[in-house]
Amino acid sequence: MENFESVVRAEFGPKNTFLNTASSGLLPARTVAALSEAARVRAEGRPLTSLHTDVEESRAAFARLAGVPVTRVAAGPSVAAHTALIAASLPAGAEVLTAEDDFASVVNPFHVRGDLKVRAVPLERLAESVRPGTALVAVSAAQSADGRIADLGAVREAARTHGARTCVDWSQAAGWLPLAADDFDYTVSICFKWLLGPHGAAFLVVPEDFGGLTPLLAGWVAGERPWDSCYGPVTELAHSARRFDVSPALFSYAGLRHSLALVEELGVDAVHAHDLALADRFRAGLASLGREPLPAPGSAIVSVPGLGRLQPELSRAGIEVSDRAGNLRASFHLYNTTADVDRLLDVLSG
Repeated sequence: MENFESVVRAEFGPKNTFLNTASSGLLPARTVAALSEAARVRAEGRPLTSLHTDVEESRAAFARLAGVPVTRVAAGPSVAAHTALIAASLPAGAEVLTAEDDFASVVNPFHVRGDLKVRAVPLERLAESVRPGTALVAVSAAQSADGRIADLGAVREAARTHGARTCVDWSQAAGWLPLAADDFDYTVSICFKWLLGPHGAAFLVVPEDFGGLTPLLAGWVAGERPWDSCYGPVTELAHSARRFDVSPALFSYAGLRHSLALVEELGVDAVHAHDLALADRFRAGLASLGREPLPAPGSAIVSVPGLGRLQPELSRAGIEVSDRAGNLRASFHLYNTTADVDRLLDVLSG
């Protein structure tokens, strides 16, 4: 733990009490330096070879975190872009099962198809609601609004029983909650929250057989030999999940490569223990104030009903949290300390 703390201190120096990783994570110092270097590469007219290498190194790092071969990982700009590919692969009339009030990027691509049967149920009833004829279950591993963690094991088993595929969004979990993408058909995640990267990079994990997806967004980077695929139709799509790539925002991956390296260096298990200890400290402090957060056991995200209105006041006091549907949402990550938790509790008690 001492090494954990020393590494974190060297990478982060927030000027406020930042408890808002569920909105966007802080950038490590190594990532800021890499972004500056990427800008110099462009400004000085140097070849972009190193920036394209950063995309592949980021893809490989995410594959390691997800526990899958790199050949199953596609790179793109957002979760919505990835879930739209999955939505497009379904036949008309297919049933998609979702959790009520899940994040829009997870569910909206299925709704806008217009010819799918999208059924939403309470998160705690998701597994029991899979039925014969359900084609896909799509859900966030951790809910954005309140941090509740889906019973992914139960969802996986129910889906297998009824022949349904699964799509899990790890945007609010990857980086602090151990990820085993091989347990699901499709895994999606952005990287600017708990994975500490810049905006503009996201990953999609697909099955070995590509899960019936068509690379509708394929450009030259989707070719087996990208630089030979710049003109006219791509004659040979990548033999790997790279066929689903969208032309990368190179600066984002130049920074992300180093953010993912930091997460790997610290270890998700250690980050998980650190984050949950702080979240539980906050929950205990709330109890002493006579406040009860929304139930989200085992989550690094804590939402307190009725206190969202305090967000502007807290921000003026140098404490960054979110207002979500009237709830005060605090989220705890590796750069946070017990002093951060206690400061928020002190202000709330005041």
